[in-house]
Amino acid sequence: MINNNLYLSLACLLQLAEIQDICCEFLKRQLDPSNCLGIRAFADTHSCRELLRIADKFTQHNFQEVMESEEFLLLPVSQLVDIISSDELNVRSEEQVFSAVMLWVKYNVSERRQHLAQAYRRYLCIIASVGGWCSGDAIASVERFDPQSSDWKMVAPMSKRRCGVGVAVLNDLLYAVGGHDGQSYLNSIERYDPQTNQWSCDVAPTTSCRTSVGVAVLDGFLYAVGGQDGVQCLNHVERYDPKENKWSKVAPMTTRRLGVAVAVLGGFLYAIGGSDGQCPLNTVERYDPRQNKWSPVSPMSTRRKHLGCAVFNNLIYAVGGRDDCMELSSAERYNPHANTWSPIVAMTSRRSGVGLAVVNGQLYAVGGFDGTAYLKTIEVYDTEQNQWRLCGAMNYRRLGGGVGVMRAPQTENYFW
Repeated sequence: MINNNLYLSLACLLQLAEIQDICCEFLKRQLDPSNCLGIRAFADTHSCRELLRIADKFTQHNFQEVMESEEFLLLPVSQLVDIISSDELNVRSEEQVFSAVMLWVKYNVSERRQHLAQAYRRYLCIIASVGGWCSGDAIASVERFDPQSSDWKMVAPMSKRRCGVGVAVLNDLLYAVGGHDGQSYLNSIERYDPQTNQWSCDVAPTTSCRTSVGVAVLDGFLYAVGGQDGVQCLNHVERYDPKENKWSKVAPMTTRRLGVAVAVLGGFLYAIGGSDGQCPLNTVERYDPRQNKWSPVSPMSTRRKHLGCAVFNNLIYAVGGRDDCMELSSAERYNPHANTWSPIVAMTSRRSGVGLAVVNGQLYAVGGFDGTAYLKTIEVYDTEQNQWRLCGAMNYRRLGGGVGVMRAPQTENYFW
């Protein structure tokens, strides 16, 4: 492989594209957890973009083995931060990323202690709670959860009021998709940058107006799933390419779904529950982007619309929502390997229109409606004790607001 690297260096220097391609193909076949970081750095140095992309993907997918390699311990801090900041990192839990950082620091404590804050800050995340319905009207306000103080702080509001808004984070920017402003169904989109605390409205609109829409990120695309447009419940699905600033339609779901929850796990996009316009659903289907096809998987035990869902420790959690009769406090989780749902303990409150998010190794249920009042309370799930506990409250009561998990602004100091 040493000779190959020499040939590749010379080919890049002399701009011999054909030889460069042959050498890159050879290195792709040699990728291994013990050498992928070296190949990644080599590709970056020589501007071999395709090899860099493949090496990045390999590193992300095999991170558990990569973090145990000598190459990982020898990484410069800039490359460490790039790797652990990836949204595609394949880890069982966020604690695994923290463990990797600590392994790296302990390799040379005296030299690397100074970099701990820089590395961990890029990994530390915050929850944003966006829009929703409060006191009889849609709202534009946005607030975020501070993991150090457990307080909620107001940030810049959106330009439009939005309830039933879909929220997801792509490339460290938070997108608010569609919703209802109290009078009209929306297809407009706003994008928030936590580093500048500013919203921009230069994102292309979806092809359909959508409220009660599910939004998620898969393979660098932002997907908008189902919802309603004011005339009918939708099975339409479209995805946004941030490089082209363009939406394009993909295969529709097999079932119309409003109030649907969506999640990404194992390279698939899951559409969970919702309502077909007549009654709540317990059915679940998943989208394979490689085949552009939706397929059914095992249904939930309970019909749920306007539920919350999130991926936590490689399981999909579905909580709250509303069935045919009432708001729900029950919760269950899906194991994709067994294709089964199993119940977990119920939340302390019934919550329809609830947001669910994982941040810094904790699963949070945010806001919602309990059948009597709009909620601003938050509860967190303890996996070891299998119990929920209340952990503070937002500034605003919110039904049908979106939640997203962002990296903490790097101007803030979360270390002491």
